[in-house]
Amino acid sequence: MKNVIMVGCDLHDKNMLLKIALNRDLSVQKIVGNTAAERKVMIEDLHALAKKNSAKEILFAYEASGLGYTLHDELRASGIDCRVLAPSKMVQSTKQRSNKTDAKDAEYILELVRAYKLAGNRLPEVTVPSAQLRDDQERVRGRDDLTRKQTRLKAQIRALLKRNGIEKRADLGTSWTKKWRAYLNGLGKKGLPVGAQSQLNSLVRQLDNVCEEIALCDADLSKLAKTERHRKQIKALTAMAGVGIFTALTFIVEMGDLKRFKNRRQVGSYAGLAPTSHESGKIDDRKGHITRQGPSRLRKVLCQAVWACIRSDPKEAVFYEGLKAKNAGKAKIGVVAVMRRMAIKMWHKALEAA
Repeated sequence: MKNVIMVGCDLHDKNMLLKIALNRDLSVQKIVGNTAAERKVMIEDLHALAKKNSAKEILFAYEASGLGYTLHDELRASGIDCRVLAPSKMVQSTKQRSNKTDAKDAEYILELVRAYKLAGNRLPEVTVPSAQLRDDQERVRGRDDLTRKQTRLKAQIRALLKRNGIEKRADLGTSWTKKWRAYLNGLGKKGLPVGAQSQLNSLVRQLDNVCEEIALCDADLSKLAKTERHRKQIKALTAMAGVGIFTALTFIVEMGDLKRFKNRRQVGSYAGLAPTSHESGKIDDRKGHITRQGPSRLRKVLCQAVWACIRSDPKEAVFYEGLKAKNAGKAKIGVVAVMRRMAIKMWHKALEAA
């Protein structure tokens, strides 16, 4: 068997704790700072260790986190095989979770790497998006974050009015129209206590700023949708009832490489729309709530698209109403089923257009 240097890494913002081992040998612990210069030295040390032990391969693994894929990219660029593991797929006992240290986490990752390399076990890794896809994700997710801020600000304004006994006037029509905004501006000048006026004016200014940013983001996403890498897929997806540019872009950037999904079940599972199951003894095929694994942003836009689709597409409306009637009092089951059905259709459409 050829020699392999294996590394389990517990990654943090300021440093990394490494557990390094050659084949089945005992691991050696090392703490490295998480800066560009220190990571460069670490990579050089690993290559030197591999040369010293005549190892032709270095296999490095760490858990996915909010720190992104900078470490992964640097390791791959240097010729080191780096795998990013999914925390949700790393099964640990109750004892392990209650007795958690950085050293034990790194050792656990190292043992997973050993089991993969020496015994052929599956490695619970994530699919690392390309640098271009990650950059597109930043733009699309930024738009989603702005929507969340907008929703929160609107809720704060409603709560402030309610606390001060202000009821919505029937003649103003739907909330957040020009009439409604003019009414809010008027309340900010008179009709409320001084402190409430000040806070309302602040919230309205923040809402105006967020709305301006949303308009700028929408213009940016329209340009992104017309780029050569997305144009055909966006055109195919937006032809579907209920699917707009933002929904289409979110689907593309959150799903990633569509060719990695072999069938519709994998699509539903990745989107977190597959039901959980529990079998025990004589009880089998017991289904529960959906797993909610995978990107929540994807489920959010699918849910919004489904309601638009049900209102505009008679066939989907009939399908939804049938499920709703079959599951009396559980309308969500029908919504989730249509979401899964839509995700699968979008997957097929985007694959054909690619």
